[in-house]
Amino acid sequence: MKKETVTNNPLICDPETGICEIPGTESKENTAKSEKASENKIKLLYFTDPICSSCWGIEPQLRKLKLEYGDHIDIEYRMGGLLPDWSYNSGGISKPSDVAHHWDEVSLHYDMPIDGDLWLEDPLDSSYPPSIAFKAAELQDAEKALLFMREIREMVFLQKKNIAKWVHLATAAKIVGLDVSQLKADIDATAKKAFQEDLGIARENGVRGFPTIFVVDDAGNKEMVYGARPYAFYEMAILKLNPNIIKNEYGKGWETLFSLYPSLTVREFSELSGNPRAESEQLLNDLTKDGKLDEWNTKNGSIWYRKG
Repeated sequence: MKKETVTNNPLICDPETGICEIPGTESKENTAKSEKASENKIKLLYFTDPICSSCWGIEPQLRKLKLEYGDHIDIEYRMGGLLPDWSYNSGGISKPSDVAHHWDEVSLHYDMPIDGDLWLEDPLDSSYPPSIAFKAAELQDAEKALLFMREIREMVFLQKKNIAKWVHLATAAKIVGLDVSQLKADIDATAKKAFQEDLGIARENGVRGFPTIFVVDDAGNKEMVYGARPYAFYEMAILKLNPNIIKNEYGKGWETLFSLYPSLTVREFSELSGNPRAESEQLLNDLTKDGKLDEWNTKNGSIWYRKG
């Protein structure tokens, strides 16, 4: 009996729908289970993957969401297992090098720097190792785990580093202050089980692509935002469940923003500051010339870092 042909590929993320879709899955949106929020907060159950380009595309929206609604929401990260391995041939993709041009196109669509040459120079065999590493980081420290996720995403999307390799995961862990030895021990033990639990939760909720975010209140009422969407979609989902939430005000000057987020792309800076994109890029370039910021440049855009 022949295996059923898979008609799509997990690494071919559709910029129009904003989705990196899992092959061979069907929508079960209406049967998705609700998980109640804790402490009367709105829960955002976020299904993602370290190498999901559409998930990288919504970093500006998520960062703004945390600033404006951070006191009222809890974001729970669940790994979805985007790339188990390369044991398929689908969607015009049969080998890692086929992904390179696609990532370059996605970068332009989201206006977030992504260098597809990773897939020509040092491609990943699977996204499972960095996913398991994130679960291991969570076992140590939830906040540092989020910093770790950001670090490995910058590594894979901008620095063309194969984050399935331990050397890069260890470097990222050290940068964000995790215990590297403990991380390795947990990767080889407990974290694998935690990752499998995430995959099970994704299946139970009918998740078929990334990013998928379920917005749930303490009564179990639920909204879903599927794929990369403008900021208003996430905000409306939260306010639909609790229209009485008053969003926080935050400083939008460059010094304040870089104190909150030590690395920002121009798309992120524009989203958070409220300044037009061209004006934002000019300011970031001027600050770099003045020695106040450092810039990492790729063929598809830059990211700026706070000095020190």
